[in-house]
Amino acid sequence: MRLVSFSTGAGARLGILVDGAVVDLREAYAQLGAPLASSRGIREIPPDMVAFLNLGEAGMNAARLVERAARDRDSRLNNPQICFDEGSVKLLAPVPVPTKIVCIGLNYRDHCEENNKPIPERPIIFAKFSTAVIGPGDAIVRPRLTRQLDYEAELGVVIGRAGKHISIKDAPDYIAGYTIMHDVSARDIQFGDGQWVRGKTFDTFCPMGPALVTPDEVGDPHNLAIRAVLNGRVMQDSNTGNMIFNCYYLVSYLSQVFTLQPGDCILTGTPGGVGAFRQPPVWLEPGDTITIEIEKLGSLTNTVVDEA
Repeated sequence: MRLVSFSTGAGARLGILVDGAVVDLREAYAQLGAPLASSRGIREIPPDMVAFLNLGEAGMNAARLVERAARDRDSRLNNPQICFDEGSVKLLAPVPVPTKIVCIGLNYRDHCEENNKPIPERPIIFAKFSTAVIGPGDAIVRPRLTRQLDYEAELGVVIGRAGKHISIKDAPDYIAGYTIMHDVSARDIQFGDGQWVRGKTFDTFCPMGPALVTPDEVGDPHNLAIRAVLNGRVMQDSNTGNMIFNCYYLVSYLSQVFTLQPGDCILTGTPGGVGAFRQPPVWLEPGDTITIEIEKLGSLTNTVVDEA
């Protein structure tokens, strides 16, 4: 499934992408009626992604029933308030307000090489705040404090089940799905501070989207092509198989420290090709268009503007 958050101009709604259409999950589930609700123990689907993820497998099963009805063109969903053409709605970040945003640094071999850094012995962890999140098509704002704005294409892991001390073997059971995430970075601040949080979490520094894609549709998350394309020029071109610590290891590793919760997002690191280590460096400038592409997940495009 491809779960989305979207807006028609009157607040955020939860949807599912089916054959070029966005189906409102809450309204579709209500329209399909009591048999579905009674069979799954869910009276209604909430309009918020985090609340939906907190329903666990029961919520996912209800969403699958809606998806099946939409693919079968069930006449009960033939309603302009339920089913929208994808181009007529505004896609938001799939998880507009994540519970936590945990980021991993130096997690691709090719990025360590361009950085002249040794392979880390353990994951390097930092954080972003939810105020950094924006969706597809939204503007990345270059703050007045930086002129070294950089891009980082990343695979995002979205947690769907609470857990602590999760084993690597069990980690896949805690993943709701995957999405594209963009770790925008103010390099002068990052390198000048000696720690990374301030330079990584300005408002708009965490574009996300277009959809949360469930694991059954992704398959192996460690064999996906990943690229960053700046103004039509390919800047990063790698594969998630080049990760040093894979998604399952990261879920397990992080859970030894803090409880993972539904709606937590993990940025799994970026491959080589970032602007800071090019000769000469390439920085994001106002008017630029940056697209992150990940196989099976789609593409995420944002433009750059200066802070007003």
